Amino acid sequence: MLYHVAMTVRLPADMDPAVAGEIKAREKAYSQALQQQGVWRHIWRVAGLYENVSIFDCRDNAHLHEVLTGLPLYPHMDIAVTPLCRHPSSVREDDR
Repeated sequence: MLYHVAMTVRLPADMDPAVAGEIKAREKAYSQALQQQGVWRHIWRVAGLYENVSIFDCRDNAHLHEVLTGLPLYPHMDIAVTPLCRHPSSVREDDR
């Protein structure tokens, strides 16, 4: 099942830069592993903001919840999820 996920990161202004750097490094490794597995299909930065728009391919809602709550930056994020389904006019057969 495909999901459109918009994420805004809001790190505390007083967060130690070393702690922030460590969290960001873990976040990058986790997200790249999910991309390599095909779970995190697309990711785009929102220009000028600490935000991204992503497409996830998860088994179900519970799987998406597990993936999102596993993000190291999750405690510092505002997340909006929109479930997606294939449009009947799409020429791409691989989107389900």
